[in-house]
Amino acid sequence: MGKAVEKLRQCYESVRAKTDFRPEAALVLGSGLGDFAEQIKTEAVLDYHEIEGFPISTVAGHKGRFVFGYVEEVPVVCMQGRVHYYEGYEMSDVVLPIRLMKLLGADILLLTNAAGGIRQGMQAGDLMLITGQISSFVPSPLIGENIEELGVRFPDMSGIYDKRLQKIICRTAMNFEIELKQGVYLQTTGPQYESPEEIAMFRTLGADAVGMSTACEAIAARHMGMRVAGISCISNLAAGISPEPLCHEEVKEAADAAAPRFQRLVYEAIRRMGER
Repeated sequence: MGKAVEKLRQCYESVRAKTDFRPEAALVLGSGLGDFAEQIKTEAVLDYHEIEGFPISTVAGHKGRFVFGYVEEVPVVCMQGRVHYYEGYEMSDVVLPIRLMKLLGADILLLTNAAGGIRQGMQAGDLMLITGQISSFVPSPLIGENIEELGVRFPDMSGIYDKRLQKIICRTAMNFEIELKQGVYLQTTGPQYESPEEIAMFRTLGADAVGMSTACEAIAARHMGMRVAGISCISNLAAGISPEPLCHEEVKEAADAAAPRFQRLVYEAIRRMGER
């Protein structure tokens, strides 16, 4: 893991050479939230290509940049475009952006994504608060020599998603009359969508939604002591539940349609998270 530490420090120094902005909250913008950064008071924008050694997302529709600014009075860093394990990166590179945002000052992490709905009754366009996760189908980002500067060798994962942050998000949804489901998120490697038989297995295991990101990021964040929250936009029904074949274009369309509600919920929740 010495290489991972060196790369992380290199990225940190590269960012600090361009901005001294210190965020309190970090936000990973999934599908449908790419334009969220336009709502914040921007202080600095940094393209991933400008950060030495930083992994670059290859997924269409991901802008690939950090936006530093304010949600009301809360200093935030927004990540427009994430790196996925299926793109061929090592898991340490996949979670490098999360670790970097923590080093830059963020103590709160809000993860968002587009996910396939598994639970009966889920519909495309639903929003789901992540209350727990299953990450057993992807490599742990903590495999290898432990980075003592970041956290302990055997970190506790009994409460990955912060209860207080969950209450804030639920209260915000209620106040703005935004329907919010709750459930367990399961991460796979991708990039292929899951088979109907796999979805049946995931449901048996207790998963309510499935996707190709987020869980590994949450593990890395908790390892570093960050308070984590997560929201999924159910952009499609998973294989075996949906009568139609799955495709990325339809997933993006559903996420874009839900974007106004999603963005309102995220904006107001972050504002309240920053209240003392």
